[in-house]
Amino acid sequence: MYTLVKPLAMLFCSVVFTGCAAMGADPLEPVNRQLQAFNNGADKVLIKPLAMGYATVMPDSGERAVQRFFSNLAEPNTAANQLLQGRPALALNDAGRFLINSTVGLLGFFDVAQNMGLARHSEDFGQTLGLWGMPTGPYIVFPFRGPTTLRDFAGGYADTVASIPLTIDHVPTRNSLFALQIVTLRASLLNTPQSPTATDRYALFRDFYLQRRQAQVQQ
Repeated sequence: MYTLVKPLAMLFCSVVFTGCAAMGADPLEPVNRQLQAFNNGADKVLIKPLAMGYATVMPDSGERAVQRFFSNLAEPNTAANQLLQGRPALALNDAGRFLINSTVGLLGFFDVAQNMGLARHSEDFGQTLGLWGMPTGPYIVFPFRGPTTLRDFAGGYADTVASIPLTIDHVPTRNSLFALQIVTLRASLLNTPQSPTATDRYALFRDFYLQRRQAQVQQ
């Protein structure tokens, strides 16, 4: 499968992403800045207050357990991407983590696999495309979703389609799960130090995102 998918991805890269990369790293900057301002406002009036309320009522141990639950849901995607990246041993490790934590670890609320020596990894299809040599394409900010690149957006779409929550037929349950995941993630960032107000926060976030993703591809 790896030998078949990689050439197809590289062909797609040459047709679409190379042209986008030639536009520059941030050709959409004026629009991106407006969308980041919108996201900052939405976070201030909606998402952050929800996260603060969640953190207030949820014990620290409960927060960590819920974070582990959502991390466990991502293990199959990680294992699949390890395999696509030509790392079968790590794919087996991550598949084993999912099997153990989903059963003995009670749906992943407890990381039993870690105690058994199976380290946790995080791989996504955007990283896989980067490893295959696909350029990032332009930097993009989406409403509510936040920063990404054309490559990572395409990879993220593939990961979402293949994710476990999307297999849930009951729409209210599926949407509630996605909402809880967003609130849980935001709650985990409440104590993150804020950037200085005098700093160009847009450029700071953009450069941090791009450098972080490059480091994840190269690891």
